Amino acid sequence: MAHRFTVIFEKEAEGGYHVFCPTLPGCHTQSETVEEGVENIREAIELYIESLVEDGLPIPTEDILIKPIEIPV
Repeated sequence: MAHRFTVIFEKEAEGGYHVFCPTLPGCHTQSETVEEGVENIREAIELYIESLVEDGLPIPTEDILIKPIEIPV
């Protein structure tokens, strides 16, 4: 069974990215590139879900809507 999660990449001031999954609290990683970030967050999500399953907890379903808005200045 496959699960789909949204991940967010935030550029860090000192370089690289902070990557996190808002549906899975505490599921964060860092990377130098987007490609590395995808690999790192995929591994972090897999470990997160593995620990939920081991503890008999449900895997959260995502209910996120992302909508960019424009603010005139």
